[in-house]
Amino acid sequence: MDEFILLFRHQDGNKIASPEQIQHWMQQTKEWVDGIVAQNKFVGSNGILFDDSKVVRHNGVVTDGPFGDTNETIGGYVIVKADSIAEAVSFAKGCPVLQGEANTVEVRRLAKSK
Repeated sequence: MDEFILLFRHQDGNKIASPEQIQHWMQQTKEWVDGIVAQNKFVGSNGILFDDSKVVRHNGVVTDGPFGDTNETIGGYVIVKADSIAEAVSFAKGCPVLQGEANTVEVRRLAKSK
């Protein structure tokens, strides 16, 4: 069984949701993750904040960013165990992030550590 990371990409990072809408999304996400946990396929997850972030570029150049008001942001991730990429994709298809019309969930197999 391999591990896969599901990266949440938001195209609408500059839109502001109401506290009620955020709470609703959080509940949907909890229920989605609980479904993966129930199958004993959940490894871990976390959100990604924009506060005090930096980008390190070639030759050691450091800039502020990325910022939540850019066209595309990575809002978080979930790591799952799956028997195949198809199974990992099936988890991704249920992600509430996909309620945003241009949002995506990128699925990638994680390299195995030695």
